[in-house]
Amino acid sequence: MAHNARKIRKLRGSRTCGYGNTQKHRGAGSHGGRGMAGSKKHKWSYVSKYMPNYFGYTGFKRPPAVVKKLKTINVGCIEQNLELLVSEKKAEIKNKKYSIDLRAMGYDKLLGSGKITHPVDVVVDSCSKLAATKIEDAGGKVEMPE
Repeated sequence: MAHNARKIRKLRGSRTCGYGNTQKHRGAGSHGGRGMAGSKKHKWSYVSKYMPNYFGYTGFKRPPAVVKKLKTINVGCIEQNLELLVSEKKAEIKNKKYSIDLRAMGYDKLLGSGKITHPVDVVVDSCSKLAATKIEDAGGKVEMPE
C-alpha cells in the first residue's frame, strides 16, 4: 500500500489530514502559485537573481516569406544516379559525356560531397568551389548562367 493511502486512512476525519494548516495541502497555494505565477510580484527576487534574461526579447526572426531554402544536390548523388537520370530523360549522353540541367530538375545549388568519375556537363544556378573542381577533374564542366 502506498504511503499516501495509509496517511489518508489513518487521518480521515481530522481537519487537515496531517498537513498542518488547512491551506498547505491545497493546489499550488503553499508555494505561491503554479509555474511562473508571481514572477513579477512576490517571486521577483528569485527571477531577477537566477533568471536574469527571462523577460524581454533578443534579436529578431525573419519572416518566412523572406527566407529562401535552397534545394541542393551533391556531386556523389549525381554519380550514383547517372543511369537513372538518362533513362528518365533528365540527362543526355553526347560523345561519351553526360549533360544535365539541374535547374530543370528544380535544384538551386551543386555541392561537392562524394566522388565523380564520369565526365559530366552541368547547368546550375550556383555551385561550390569543391564541386566545380571535382567535375572539372573528371573531365566535365559547370555552367552557371545568370
